[in-house]
Amino acid sequence: MVGDEPGQPRNFDEMFDADGRTRPAYADYCRWYDQQEGGWLNRKNAEADDSFRRTGITFNVYGEDEAEERLIPFDMVPRIITASEWRRLTRGIEQRVRALNSFLYDLYHRQEIIRAGRVPERLFRGNEAWLPHMVGFTPPGGIYTHIVGIDLVRTGPDEFFVLEDNARTPSGVSYMLENREITKRVLPELFHDHSVQPVDDYPSRLYQTLATLSPRDRKRPCIVVLTPGIYNSAYFEHSFLAERMGAVLVEGNDLFVGDDDCVHMRTVDGPRRVDVVYRRIDDTFIDPEAFRPDSVLGVPGIVRAWKAGNVAIANAPGSGVADDKVIYAFVEKMIHYYLNEKPLIRSVKTYLCMDERDREYVLENLASLVVKPANESGGYGMMVGPHASKATHRRFAKLIEANPRNYIAQPTLSLSTAPTYCDGDIVPRHLDLRPFILQGRESWVTPGGLTRVAMQEGSLVVNSSQGGGSKDTWIVGSKS
Repeated sequence: MVGDEPGQPRNFDEMFDADGRTRPAYADYCRWYDQQEGGWLNRKNAEADDSFRRTGITFNVYGEDEAEERLIPFDMVPRIITASEWRRLTRGIEQRVRALNSFLYDLYHRQEIIRAGRVPERLFRGNEAWLPHMVGFTPPGGIYTHIVGIDLVRTGPDEFFVLEDNARTPSGVSYMLENREITKRVLPELFHDHSVQPVDDYPSRLYQTLATLSPRDRKRPCIVVLTPGIYNSAYFEHSFLAERMGAVLVEGNDLFVGDDDCVHMRTVDGPRRVDVVYRRIDDTFIDPEAFRPDSVLGVPGIVRAWKAGNVAIANAPGSGVADDKVIYAFVEKMIHYYLNEKPLIRSVKTYLCMDERDREYVLENLASLVVKPANESGGYGMMVGPHASKATHRRFAKLIEANPRNYIAQPTLSLSTAPTYCDGDIVPRHLDLRPFILQGRESWVTPGGLTRVAMQEGSLVVNSSQGGGSKDTWIVGSKS
């Protein structure tokens, strides 16, 4: 992710202040912890690992000879945020999602933000996430991103930044839910003594959000989760959410578009009409008729059925433009332009390698910057300059010069740490947070989210695909 900037003060620790005193958010937890007998955390950590293994909570790692299935390391020490802090963050998260939806609507219609000179048109030249099929079409309710994940990092007591926007097919919510379930199972007494806001109702809220999109007025619409299949890195999550919602998990060949321009599901009792598709397939693979003709993952004609108003798709095809890390650099301007508001959570300063002045600065300062490809995820293809070798700096310089549009750079931040159980000891580790937002007729932000933690000492990359783990995230105190 991001790292410690040279010359900056030591990292903000979320449990202890500079004098070693416990911060208010962790006060009750620390009192409880001090009352436990020696060795209890070792035993509880082993119980949690066994639970994950029995449940089969895994993810696939790509980039080697073949996909490898692994367990995500789970840390028993929760990350704790006060309800008052969370209320402020929630307002900022909702503000950002409103602006992104306004931007997507504008981008596929009059492009007024480009006409006003706030966002340069050249950002969309050659951008694979930009879908001409979407021009002039408005999804139901004008909402493009129904499920969004906003990645936050903390640098101080009241200092949070948005690190990334995930508006296409954000993943990780199943791990958030399982982290909470296993923590409650292994340490039930904690939840009797602490006022921890629940996240368990996410699947029902997701179902309700998707149900409101149904083109037919039905008490219980037919909702399916469209997955690329068992080899996808997030397949566990696809099946998990389908089961928890009471939806049907399908692959592309389970669906077809009939002569009536409606989407139907093949069942043993004959075709059944589908009302809502929660797709976990990338935009260009969803429909070989509209996009990539070589795709075997999607459903021929599904975009045609969607545009005819016969099926709903979440998130809307074309919403992936908002995932682009080059577009990320302009979200604060979007908030000013569309909402006439100041950003409640700031973005990280971002250098666009496509701009000559920015590119010169980046190439001269690779050793102190984090460099990211514009359209990658999962921590793949990035470089943390302070922790990279000179050979890696030279390699990234060549990559940037060969394709400057594909790279952005950010200054390193003094990323917060929190106590983490590692190898029998509790030590500080860097972390981030991905809350999930459901945007339908109403907006709802998970009270907490997926905290991802770098399990290796000094590591700044928290992604599970890069060796990171996860924690349960507690929002403590009253909601009001």
